[in-house]
Amino acid sequence: MGGAVASDSKGARRAARAIDALRRGWPIGVETDQGTLNLLPVETVDLDAYLSTQSQVTLLISSSRADTLKLLNQRAAADPALPVQISLTDGVSAAEIIAITDPVLDMRHPMKGPFRSEELTHPEAAKAAMELARQGGLLPAFLVVDETAEDRLQTEDVAAYADSDALIISAHAKLPVAANTQAHIYGFRSEADSTDHVALVVGERDDTTPVVRLHSECLTGDVLGSLKCDCGPQLHAALDQMSEANWGVLLYLRQEGRGIGLINKLRAYALQDQGFDTVDANQRLGFAIDARDFSIAARMLDLLNIPAVKLMTNNPEKVEGLEDCGISVEKRLPVKIAANPHNEYYLDTKRDRTGHKL
Repeated sequence: MGGAVASDSKGARRAARAIDALRRGWPIGVETDQGTLNLLPVETVDLDAYLSTQSQVTLLISSSRADTLKLLNQRAAADPALPVQISLTDGVSAAEIIAITDPVLDMRHPMKGPFRSEELTHPEAAKAAMELARQGGLLPAFLVVDETAEDRLQTEDVAAYADSDALIISAHAKLPVAANTQAHIYGFRSEADSTDHVALVVGERDDTTPVVRLHSECLTGDVLGSLKCDCGPQLHAALDQMSEANWGVLLYLRQEGRGIGLINKLRAYALQDQGFDTVDANQRLGFAIDARDFSIAARMLDLLNIPAVKLMTNNPEKVEGLEDCGISVEKRLPVKIAANPHNEYYLDTKRDRTGHKL
């Protein structure tokens, strides 16, 4: 058992270093039994500098982005989720590559191609790289390169990085808040992921089942008061409802934009301004409809010794996500938020396309 834990820890660290490299525009190498796939992140690399030394460019894009561009991978029948590899003509510019990979620019640059898709030489490595980009909050798009990367990882390291079992309580303090002066805050951290999650325990803990809210970080809604979503009002309504109960717990999960990250959420906003709903926007960016990991919330509750909850949510997937991880949801408590002219379409989408009980 100790050897397995040590191996997972090393894998998580390799994945963490690779994500850091991607965010800095450095190359990574994803190793498999068949060889190593060396990649550069399109979003952060200096494309002009790279292109000045290349006569041919090979691009790796997500399956959903390829679908928008009417491309299929060579193994679509076996695995339609595999990325697609394409070769670009000589003389392609940095602006053209960005236009190919960023769906926000589709209306500005509607004519693209024709492109020639190629056989994926390392399909599992390509798939792992896409997931790594998503975990790093980057557009899932890469340049396939020949140079050997200093930062290398194995395909299974991606899963090790996302392992919620590595989460621990790192700090605890009293924190009186406007909704209730009797509150304590707990900080959670894992050795691989630098993201810190927090839990706010509201009221005096007793033997009753707490009212619990899983709230994903939303900078625009929670802090800036965005009217495009209902996140800020839900956050404050949850705290008020916890104060009226015996006690409650707010789990503030650092999973911005349903797990796609702040920058990609802003891209999704731009796509919504073009007429796409929040579901289609996420998919066009190459992300899942909901990329959040509810096992993190379950791990936080486990560390707080909370085996059962009354869950404040309109989202049945949160109930299923917690129960799948061993947390008993005794009751689902609805969150009632008034619509406004800016978020009616958003709320309709949550109801009609993601099954929210509004």
